[in-house]
Amino acid sequence: MNINENISELQYLKGIGPKKAAALKSEGISTYYDLLRYFPKSYIVRNNSNSIANLANQLKMESKLTFHEINLKSINLQSHHQIIGRVINKKMIELNARKKILKLEITDESKAKCDIVFFNRVQFFDKLYKIGQFLFVSGIASTDRYSIVKFIHPDIEIIDEEEIELYQKDGIVPKYKMSETFNKNFITQNNIRNAIIQIISKNLVTLNENLPYHIIDKYQLLSIDKTFKTLHFPDSISELEKAQFRMKFEEILLFELALISLRNVQKQIEKGLVIPKNTERVVKLYKKLPFKLTNDQIEAIKDIFMDFQSGKPMNRLLQGDVGSGKTLVAIFTMLAAIDSGYQVAIMAPTELLADQHQKTMNNFLKDFGINVALLVSSLNSKYRREVLEKISSGKANIICGTHSLFQSSVQFNKLAYIVIDEQHKFGVNQRAEFWKIARKSHFGKEIYPHVLVMSATPIPRTLSMTLYGDLDVSIIREKPANRKPIKTRVVFDQNRLQVYDFIREQIKQGRQCYYVFPMVEKSDKLELKAATEFKEHLEKDIFPEFKVGLLHGQMLGYEKDDSMLDFLNRKFDILVSTVIIEVGIDVPNATIMVIENAERFGLAQLHQLRGRVGRSENQSYCFLFTKNEYQFQISQTKVDISDHKAAIVRLKAMELTNDGFEISEIDLQLRGPGNILGQRQSGLPDFQFIDLVNDGDIISRTRRIAEEILQLDPHLNLEENNLLKKALQQYVKDRDNYYRIA
Repeated sequence: MNINENISELQYLKGIGPKKAAALKSEGISTYYDLLRYFPKSYIVRNNSNSIANLANQLKMESKLTFHEINLKSINLQSHHQIIGRVINKKMIELNARKKILKLEITDESKAKCDIVFFNRVQFFDKLYKIGQFLFVSGIASTDRYSIVKFIHPDIEIIDEEEIELYQKDGIVPKYKMSETFNKNFITQNNIRNAIIQIISKNLVTLNENLPYHIIDKYQLLSIDKTFKTLHFPDSISELEKAQFRMKFEEILLFELALISLRNVQKQIEKGLVIPKNTERVVKLYKKLPFKLTNDQIEAIKDIFMDFQSGKPMNRLLQGDVGSGKTLVAIFTMLAAIDSGYQVAIMAPTELLADQHQKTMNNFLKDFGINVALLVSSLNSKYRREVLEKISSGKANIICGTHSLFQSSVQFNKLAYIVIDEQHKFGVNQRAEFWKIARKSHFGKEIYPHVLVMSATPIPRTLSMTLYGDLDVSIIREKPANRKPIKTRVVFDQNRLQVYDFIREQIKQGRQCYYVFPMVEKSDKLELKAATEFKEHLEKDIFPEFKVGLLHGQMLGYEKDDSMLDFLNRKFDILVSTVIIEVGIDVPNATIMVIENAERFGLAQLHQLRGRVGRSENQSYCFLFTKNEYQFQISQTKVDISDHKAAIVRLKAMELTNDGFEISEIDLQLRGPGNILGQRQSGLPDFQFIDLVNDGDIISRTRRIAEEILQLDPHLNLEENNLLKKALQQYVKDRDNYYRIA
């Protein structure tokens, strides 16, 4: 989209001037085009705006109707009413020592009065709303015998007096984000609206299409001019939805085209090592296993072997819930690489997990003639030198390690296959860095290693398509046949003694128990129990007959490892821990997970913690302790995902399902993608229009369209795709950092 650069001074717009233009420029808005792209953050849909006096009469008449007189076609008893008024009084009312309510009194030109009542977050609303402010109020209204109109926790917009006439008309009002700079320089919503009206009406910006007309026609998209105008001043909800769809479609189409093009280029120019499938050791391990692989495991192994034989470097994500057998899939495929004379490395986020990988592989690969080395920072200098020599000489077939694998002192010998465990603990830059190191091990040859990224954190489908769009994906949903679903129960403080009795009986039968606390030291502010104090309470007052250990983040590295190993070796019956065990080693004998203050944890974190048990054929249990006050809500058979008490949704979801993928979808809706992954950690570019939570269908559909376009015209060289090619080149240029490291 190009703009007329000759006229770009916002100060020339009526109502702006030099001072407001300078304030806009400080917020990154310096041209007409910048302002035109300053789209509304939300919209107010106005209808049935009423005076307070008329609303009071309407409600009074409705209250006198008998049941048989109510015409449901003309009267919606739960309809939202809208009024505009000025705050003339506010009062904090103390119901008891712990409960207060806030009441705002507003009035309008009809001289009637209306009460707005807040029961929750009263301190916040007390600071937000001030006497003299004009409010646009929308919500369910009621009236009492004195004809006083009352709203309880309605939707409220603080508006300027000059906006009242605008809000009194039926229609859709755009609401723009107002920064502190805007407020200090008296830039109002009306200033922005009027400025944009001038830009559109005077054609001060020339918008050029990014999308070819054949795509616009085929998918019935609005033109770019119509789209921009509608986003600012929609005539109807349906038109607004069409404009939003146009922008979402364009945004995700360019993203997917760039990602798919990048992947296609990599496949064309990068040379990978060809590794045969079903080699001697692969067949030997398959016959030696005392159990059957799941169908999902077999399919994942086939996917990897197909990549190995393609002649192109593999870039595959292996997603599988906790305990689904991803490591065994990696071992099978590692054997094929080793049988072909190559070296393999597996990188884990912690030394403890790297150590467990070494032990697991040694256990599976007894009598296979394979050397599994461990490279972590805590090794003493003598042993480290020995390990480095084994790696450089090729004697070490598999190297398990942490970030230590990145160090310049590490010289691999024909490293052909890299497995990255718990990918969400590493940044995309580290993945790229590991590639460079592996390529050096082939003595200058331009050969890229195969990369398998494993994640035990199930990622929702929409995020997987974007976050890992440059990777092929294999998913393991099945659990091994001998694994039983973990029985999960939400329990309340009043049930504490019964849970203690259950734990006692289980430990007497030879089982072990994790006991998780949110933090280590006492916090008066959060009123959470401290792991250190409660550990003493458990071993002295509750379970004096059992041995209780402690694990928390403030311990030194070797202390953490010692505690975990002592628990693994059954020196402790109960391990009191913080969330540090979220990613930890397998303790098959641990069958009980107790989480205190469970309402304080995120859903994905609760699921990860629960996954520490259920690692054997024994029945496992997870108890989520929470406050007595949640008891009624938890007991309901249905919980709305939009419930403002997200903690209730999280706890209820944990009771209802063990499926990590189902849980990830709920977590995405509750927290959004940024909080689940972190924009910087995930490498996701900023999306202005696409909603990764709710736009899964658009993302899926548009990805298929992008694939079809590139299949017919891989380099977008056809004349009909000229506009798209230019737009894509600009899109990649603007986001060079993302597409360079993805």
